[in-house]
Amino acid sequence: MAQAIKSIVIVGGGTAGWITAGTIAAKLQSEHADGFNITLVESPDVKPIGVGEGTWPTMRRTLKAMGVRETDFIRQCNVSFKQGAKFAKWVTGAEDDFYYHPLVLPQDFDSTNLARHWMERPFEQSFSQAVSPQEAVCETGLAPKSIATAEYTSIINYAYHLDAGRFSAFLQQHCTEKLNVRHVLDNVTAINAAENGDIASVSTTTNGDICGDLFIDCTGFKSLLLGEHFKVGFKSCKDVLFVDQALAIHVPYESEDAPIASHTISTGQSAGWVWDIGLQNRRGVGHVYSSAHTTEEQASEELLNYIAQTGGHANEADIRKIPLNPGHRVKFWHQNCVAIGLSAGFLEPLEASSLLLVEISASMIADQFPATRDAMEIVAQRFNSTFLYRWDRIIDFLKLHYMLSKRNDSAFWIDNRDSASIPQSLQDQLTLWQYQPPWHNDFEHAIEVFPAASYQYVLYGMGFDTQASALGMSEVYKQKASSLRQKNTQQIQQMLKTLPSNRALINKIHQYGLQKV
Repeated sequence: MAQAIKSIVIVGGGTAGWITAGTIAAKLQSEHADGFNITLVESPDVKPIGVGEGTWPTMRRTLKAMGVRETDFIRQCNVSFKQGAKFAKWVTGAEDDFYYHPLVLPQDFDSTNLARHWMERPFEQSFSQAVSPQEAVCETGLAPKSIATAEYTSIINYAYHLDAGRFSAFLQQHCTEKLNVRHVLDNVTAINAAENGDIASVSTTTNGDICGDLFIDCTGFKSLLLGEHFKVGFKSCKDVLFVDQALAIHVPYESEDAPIASHTISTGQSAGWVWDIGLQNRRGVGHVYSSAHTTEEQASEELLNYIAQTGGHANEADIRKIPLNPGHRVKFWHQNCVAIGLSAGFLEPLEASSLLLVEISASMIADQFPATRDAMEIVAQRFNSTFLYRWDRIIDFLKLHYMLSKRNDSAFWIDNRDSASIPQSLQDQLTLWQYQPPWHNDFEHAIEVFPAASYQYVLYGMGFDTQASALGMSEVYKQKASSLRQKNTQQIQQMLKTLPSNRALINKIHQYGLQKV
């Protein structure tokens, strides 16, 4: 009989560890009677970084699959609703320079590419305003649903902003109480190898050796298992993505009923950008910058100036410095060990890809869970191939934001346009998109991390020019496009009339709760 995979040991807690534990436990419980166990070993001495506060809409599916009530999650994790990202001062740096990457697809995006129709008169409306109602909803601070909308369902697509520290504690309680995950609070002192090179067990200070068939490394930047034990190499992408430092701070609201932004705000600075995330009780604000293009003192001054300009108050002594090392492991699954979260790599906070990678990594393990050690080899190969591709595409997409900028006020923005720093894969796509708008078949995989719609929002938000087709547009296409844009205008008017503000909906959820699905 081949060795069955029954025991999963996750080393490291935080958001990555507990999302992984909950995702795998819920999936295995739904399909198997018993016979498996999941243990999460977490050091009491290691504090999570705790600034991953933006999610994707996928988090709704992840939490629902775990059996989490959305009402409980919103109440306990200071959650607010996120409907996309607003990029300010990325194109020219002017005060009125902004565009949106919303979370809703353009109208009828499965079958109709509205980009060409918009390009006939791009000066009349921004691209996102012309093809989706979400920019208007965000600009007026509205929520994506009403109190009568059931949990996890929406009137318009949404994700979350959350308190990372509270979220980890919330998931820990849910996983241990509802999903039978064993929680060991202890320090790992050794990693013990089996004869075949696998990890046989990890030794802990007070709980002895903890054995497992599959080990998941969620130990953060340390990468204790995959990096330190197995010596799996790290591939830097600092030559493409320049930012390597972050300064983070919590900013209180002026009052308890202050408006909550319905989106992440990303504001360009001289050598990076500032994130601004509105939670129920505070804002999470931080400055991501390139140490090769500015100093910590200058970056801190720009951060404090931004906070003051946006009506906040902050003390320089409360700023936390977080070093970043943009890149990822050359593979993520080796022997019987797979890395998820920061142990696999990190790029930068732009577009909130970090938590997404945790979700889809855990989901792939759960969906393709290897029944035996022999089967694990095949699953590992698939996992490595899939995620090497995904990391490369995320790098391309993040670089797109920088290299399309027209800013000339600092070396940072100019250097980002140097072709030597732009991956060839992205250069090839941009050559194509000079003559035709991004579309579904421009990508290798049927399911992309960032679909063609995301590229359209960024390209045309930043003023990229796609030439008009020499073949023109058919009357049938023109009529359909006009009808869809009219439908979009009607949706905007309806949503602006009926949707509550972000703050008002959150207050009602605290008072009444959302209906169960």
